[in-house]
Amino acid sequence: MSLWVDKHRPKGLEQMSYHPELSDRLRSLALSGDFPHLLVYGPSGAGKKTRIVATLKELYGPGVNKIKIDSRVFQTPSNRKLEFTVVSSIYHMEITPSDMGNNDRLIIQDLLKEVAQTQQVDISAKQRFKVVIINEADSLTRDAQAALRRTMEKYSPNLRLILLANTTSNIIAPIRSRTLLVRVSAPSYTEIEDVLMQVAKKEKFSIPQALAVKISQSSQRNLRRAILTLEAVYSQNTTLDETTTIPNPDWDVVVSSIADDMIQEHTAARILKVRAKLYDLLSHCIPAEVILKTLLFKLLPRIDNELKPEVVRWAAFYEHRLHQSSKVIFHLEAFVAKFMRIMETYMMGIDL
Repeated sequence: MSLWVDKHRPKGLEQMSYHPELSDRLRSLALSGDFPHLLVYGPSGAGKKTRIVATLKELYGPGVNKIKIDSRVFQTPSNRKLEFTVVSSIYHMEITPSDMGNNDRLIIQDLLKEVAQTQQVDISAKQRFKVVIINEADSLTRDAQAALRRTMEKYSPNLRLILLANTTSNIIAPIRSRTLLVRVSAPSYTEIEDVLMQVAKKEKFSIPQALAVKISQSSQRNLRRAILTLEAVYSQNTTLDETTTIPNPDWDVVVSSIADDMIQEHTAARILKVRAKLYDLLSHCIPAEVILKTLLFKLLPRIDNELKPEVVRWAAFYEHRLHQSSKVIFHLEAFVAKFMRIMETYMMGIDL
């Protein structure tokens, strides 16, 4: 039994319930016969991948939905073997090289080269090129992005790349200049409410409009999160009404407790306590960037206005460091220690 967020995922551009002008633009690109490399960016839960898979259906037909999951093994220069998961059909491939950390360049070089040198299997296919979707492109290392740029130049006749990213700020300029940038903005609260009502109708239960509003507001315009929350609320309550409570995700509760710890006490012992909670979040696959951003937003309302610019500056500093290291715990813990230092200095009346 699949989650509602997957069960009710639109299969075609005509089924997308918001941003119709963007759907029309992607359909035109697919039918133009001159499909470019794409850099699709926007916030998490905006529907980037859903739109791209729907666009591939316009390019190749329903065959793109017949996918298989393979496990590939790559060997590093130090003879270390890495196992990497690849999702593919006969027309396209979907990969997440950033899962390999600093070895992502190896995946880019070997796997894309192999795909680009392979001819299209289906001779009746509408397009002669294959498409590779790269998830989390903004998390790729600089070396991997440089390798990606060379691949785009050398193998463009047989290969089209679609990069998915939350932001373009971490993408190097040569890649941005070689791709068509497509921004997928987050759906509005009203659009999320409409989707929730449609999902409830398909699942054959009714949801009060007021509850749909509460769920959409708590989702922070993340449609995936809103649908997951709706499913959680439905499974935990026999009846739904305006007073039904919206549960916070477990990881969000843990981040809140970390913020409490950082505010209440500024000692080495408290840092050790926070470290254990950070490790707990990371072990449950919560991204370090999400932890840092959520923690910052929970701290800001609880500190004086004159401290906020300094805290935001250091959060940005350590977020940048996260992308340059494979040991993210160091930089999360460094932000915790820096925040405590700022608070302690301020309380002692020393200028920052």
